[in-house]
Amino acid sequence: QVHLAESGGGSVQSGGSLTLSCATSISTYSTNCLGWFRQALGKEREEVATIRGDGRSTYADSVEGRFTISQDDAKKTLYLQMNSLKPEDTAIYYCAATPYWSYSRICSPSWNWGQGTQVTVSS
Repeated sequence: QVHLAESGGGSVQSGGSLTLSCATSISTYSTNCLGWFRQALGKEREEVATIRGDGRSTYADSVEGRFTISQDDAKKTLYLQMNSLKPEDTAIYYCAATPYWSYSRICSPSWNWGQGTQVTVSS
């Protein structure tokens, strides 16, 4: 069982920045995918950014160039640096982890989830 605990959410004005952190129980990042997802009120949960076991990162088009996903293996912590925030970034942000299938270079679809942290961006 993977344990994930997000922190760093809050309220910020449009154009501001926030950094989310996720403390994990994962000891070997190379065999896992880690990601940030978000769910706005009344909308489906969507993928924001992921980092695969081989180190490759992907981003949603809506956050490309504004958000940066990173990990600190020694601290077992995943981060999401969010800059130039917009009101449409308002959502609950979830940290997630799943096994990385290195032979096919994809992430398992069975994600484990944190409890989420609220991010609110006001105009």
